[in-house]
Amino acid sequence: MNIIGIIASQRKEGNTAFIVNKLLEGAKDQGAKTQSFHFSDLNINPCRGCMACHKGAEGCVIKDDMQKIYEEMEHADAIVLGLPIYMGQMSAQGKIFTDRLFARFSPKFSPFFKEVVTKQKLVLSFNQGNPDASLFKPYMDYTNHMFEILEFDVREVPVVTDLRSGAIDEREDLCMSLKNFGSALVLEEAHKSVS
Repeated sequence: MNIIGIIASQRKEGNTAFIVNKLLEGAKDQGAKTQSFHFSDLNINPCRGCMACHKGAEGCVIKDDMQKIYEEMEHADAIVLGLPIYMGQMSAQGKIFTDRLFARFSPKFSPFFKEVVTKQKLVLSFNQGNPDASLFKPYMDYTNHMFEILEFDVREVPVVTDLRSGAIDEREDLCMSLKNFGSALVLEEAHKSVS
């Protein structure tokens, strides 16, 4: 199984990176091939809304580091998207990534939509400083639904909260649950292929 992680934060060694890397670590322990992309290392521009990606065979005409991610997504069985909550919604980096998916994944309401035979797994991992896990739930539910419209098989990780109260790497129960989720993703796929 091939899994890529997208860390939609400018903080290369922040909480979002830690969470995504723990999920990937659990998957790697079960034999998955993993790779992560940090927004802090990438030059990814916003979508121009030019529609050129759907008017010809070239795909997205913006030649930046998103091309690397498109290439890896072609071979990925699952994507882990780490989204910090800023001002009640995903980070600006997360929104840029999401908008740029239009070149590859047309929503059902688009005239360019083609039926997807096999849905790609998408693990949405939200994190926030506030301790109340339900505080931004309507937005998270909306985001899950948006990715389902894009024809992803969305797997939601329980939101990681209270990230202003001490170092994340000292929360042993959280580290274990993240690794277990990553492991389960691979084991589930292995079970399906045997069945």
